[in-house]
Amino acid sequence: MQAYKYRFDKVMTVKEQEKNQTEIAFKEATKLFEDKATKLYNLLKKKEDLIVFQEKKLANGATIDEIHHYSRFLDSVEKSIDDMQQKVIRSRSKMEWHKEKLLEKSLECRKYEKMKEKDYQIYQKEQDRIEMIQLDELSSIAYYNKEIR
Repeated sequence: MQAYKYRFDKVMTVKEQEKNQTEIAFKEATKLFEDKATKLYNLLKKKEDLIVFQEKKLANGATIDEIHHYSRFLDSVEKSIDDMQQKVIRSRSKMEWHKEKLLEKSLECRKYEKMKEKDYQIYQKEQDRIEMIQLDELSSIAYYNKEIR
């Protein structure tokens, strides 16, 4: 009896490696998205804190120079927020793209696994059939040898 050897084992190995590489790329894209989103959150928090600070300064009395300074600083923070929002959008779409690719690769691997399972079942049935034929032959030989004696 020969050992089972699936004809697409090498293809399955390649597909599994592709899936693993795609999974790594997805994790990296997710990490990048999380980093960008965290930076955006920090910028928004900074803007909020700056507005609260500015309101307190105005309530206590501030010079025109201070008002201009805080206004320019707030504009700068808002530009940084706009820039970071664009980066978050791009990194999110990149992450979603990698997620789709990972799903495709996972499904592809699963198809090959299912094909292997079906092929193995066919192999098992054939092995059982061969074994039955051999047992029939042995019993026929045993019966024949008994008859001759």
